[in-house]
Amino acid sequence: MSVYRKSHLFDVELPEKGVSLKESAFTIPGASLVPPVQTPIGKVGLGVCYDLRFPELSLALQRHGADILTYPSAFTVATGAAHWEVLLRARAIETQCFVLAAAQVGRHHEKRSSYGHALAVDPWGDVVGDCGGEKPGMVLVEVDLEKVNRTRRNMPVQQHRRDAAFYQSLSQT
Repeated sequence: MSVYRKSHLFDVELPEKGVSLKESAFTIPGASLVPPVQTPIGKVGLGVCYDLRFPELSLALQRHGADILTYPSAFTVATGAAHWEVLLRARAIETQCFVLAAAQVGRHHEKRSSYGHALAVDPWGDVVGDCGGEKPGMVLVEVDLEKVNRTRRNMPVQQHRRDAAFYQSLSQT
């Protein structure tokens, strides 16, 4: 068992999209990440909603052994339509993990609706399950850890990654 507290708070004003949310008004961000949790289907790395926009989080979880990343979310309709699928696919591709993202769907009240489209993405970045954006649903997908291993073996991205000093060298010039 594990407890994860959302790391990144959604404080966003997008007047042209009708989005105005300030989670920091009622939420305190978690102080740290938690290591991936061993489950019967593999090691699961935990993130929540807006955390999806920060690739450093998913890469840290992958480096600590995650085979699967989860992002339960309530994306707005505007941000979901523009970014939801592409961000989930990007996190799967860059970490070579399965990404499983439950998603609230529908109208909460007159000012707030959620995009939906709970998705499952494989380590190659293919969407292998989509619940749609109209009503609650469920999809079953096979999480094949051999596909994770094969993808990482055939394209060893993490072995090609340079040390941290290389990526920080721009800030030193």
